[in-house]
Order: sequence, then C-alpha cells, then structure tokens
Amino acid sequence: MSLNRRDFLSLSGAGMASLFLHRALAANLVSSPSKSLWSELPRGDQRIALISDLNSSYGSTRYVSQVHRGLELLIKLQPDLVLCAGDMVAGQKLGLTSNQLDAMWSAFDEQILQPLRTVEESFAPTMGNHDASNSRTHSRYVFELDRLHAQKFWRARQGSLGLTFVDAHQFPFRYSIRHGEIFLLVVDASSANISADDWVWAESQLDGSEARQAKLRMMMGHLPPYAISKGRDRAGEVLHEPERLQKLLQSKNVHLYISGHHHAWYPSHVGSANLLSLGCMGSGPRQRLNDRTPPQQTITLLDLFSQQGELVETTIELDGLQVLPEQLLPSSLQPSVGPRLDLRSTRINLNNKSTANKKRLSVKT
Repeated sequence: MSLNRRDFLSLSGAGMASLFLHRALAANLVSSPSKSLWSELPRGDQRIALISDLNSSYGSTRYVSQVHRGLELLIKLQPDLVLCAGDMVAGQKLGLTSNQLDAMWSAFDEQILQPLRTVEESFAPTMGNHDASNSRTHSRYVFELDRLHAQKFWRARQGSLGLTFVDAHQFPFRYSIRHGEIFLLVVDASSANISADDWVWAESQLDGSEARQAKLRMMMGHLPPYAISKGRDRAGEVLHEPERLQKLLQSKNVHLYISGHHHAWYPSHVGSANLLSLGCMGSGPRQRLNDRTPPQQTITLLDLFSQQGELVETTIELDGLQVLPEQLLPSSLQPSVGPRLDLRSTRINLNNKSTANKKRLSVKT
C-alpha cells in the first residue's frame, strides 16, 4: 500500500482508525523488519521530524550521502515542523576564519535549509558544540567567533523559518515556540553547562500559559543528560546537572527531552522523565553502550494524535530507508556515571501526569 499526502490527511482525520493502523504497521515490522513501511505510516494531526549532527570534518562545506538522502526523505514525508538538535556545521576549531565559518553556514543554507523551506517545512534549530559552543574560560567564550557567526546567520533568517515565537530574545541560543498544539523549549546545551540564567528562564517558560495549554510539551538541547554511546561516556560529553533536568521535566510535565551529540538513537526514561537521543545524519554514527549492533545514521518522526493523546515515534535508517523496530534495541543502557537508562515505548501517553512510558514488549537484552 502506498499513501500520498491526501491519504495521510484523510487518515489523520479518521483519528482512532489512523492510530490503530499506525500500531498495526509497527507490529508488522517486528516480524518483517526489513520491509520498508515508512511511506505507509499514517500521519498524526501534526508530524514533527527530528534530525541531528549533520556535519562532517572540521571546516567542511560538504555533507555525506546519508544527509542528502535524509533530506529527500524529509521532503517526501512533508512534516509540519523539522527540529534539529544541533551540529549543522563543522566548527569548534580554533583557527577557523570568519570566511570559513561563513562558507559553512552558506553551504548549510543552500544544501539543507532552503530546500526544506522551499516546500514550507518549518525549521527550529538548537546550537550544537560544532555550531556555537558555549564553553567558557576566564569569563569569555572559547569559540566566541563561532557564536557570533551562528547568531548572525540565524538572526537574519529568524522571520523566515515558519515559527511562531513565544520568547526569542536570545534566539538562536535559547527560545520557545508554539506550533499548533506543540510547545517547544530550546536551551543552550552546546556544552555540558546550561547557565543558571537559562535554568531560571526555562522554568518560567514552562510555567507560562502557552506551555500549560499545549497538548505536547517538549524540550530540546544538544547534549544529553546521561551517556548513550561508546566514546562519549565521559565528563564534558553529558550535562553537568542531569538531575536538575530530570526534576524540571517531571515537575513541569514535559513529555520529552530531545538531544543529539552522541550519534546514537535510543528512547529511554529515567524515573518519569522521557528522553530521546537522536542518531546522527552525518559523519560518525556511534554504537550504543553495551550494544554490538552496527551504528546507523537515522532520522526520527513524531506523530501527534491529539484526540487520543498519544505521541508515536518512528525512526528510519538512512542507508536502506528502513524503519527500525524498537524491539531490536537493548532493554537498558548503563553509563559509567548516573542511573541505568531503561528502554521506553515509542508511544507516549500524553494524558498521564507521570509522562514516562515504560517498555512492555519483549526486547533485545
């Protein structure tokens, strides 16, 4: 079966029937994981595409084939909103000149951003460590030039991204948007440190009416709270205050924290806080901790079924464009520091006060 956009919209209008079909197709993937069914997945009332870590080597203005393949897929899937969890360019190297930084952002604009905006896909970025690291020494930014060029690039395009801002005073480093029934809070987690001011600001944003009235509340930052992948299980590669993030997610009923940086897809929960580590689109996919599965470049879709109060995740690998069943993931990951990360369901019930969705299906151990 092949569905076009009109079919998708018709199915989403059917509400419950669409959600049941989504579940049936996902179940089919368990017994037939090699079958490509992404084109048949019914869309929710709103569809969000999640991408991260597109860049290549330092200073590069080129993107690997998986990035271009993913871009073509995004254009076909026609999401209502594209979220990027950072590392769109390949900075964070002292000695890169203003001309080189401008060239990288121009390449991103030409090869990635403009094709998406041409088909009217709204785009919301977060700054990664290779875009605009907030690492400091002696009260100043180590990569201040990177941040200046990132700010210049995004401020010039702020009004053409298809976004409705709630607070954009410090865009693109931190900001909030309301997109239909979605509230998104973006924090500057471009290093392990989220500033004290950003924590206070985040709490106030989540207390606001736009957040409280939204059906879906999400938070996005580049670094995850806990390690996901091999080679990144160390200080500086995860947030310095993960417990503070967990407390914020739980106390403000945030349904999902989205991160990149570790180049490995894994949906998990800690307590009642839902976490989603995105795989990379670009160079250097990584293996998950205590997992021998070969690394893969991926994108993830979120379909919001408003009437049913459910958010459905679908992750697609970018070599064969196959949907990846969650049943192939390890049941948990154990970082060297921090709690065990338990695999959660890729269907999140938005009506529960406690938002974590624990895994109930048999999974790889």
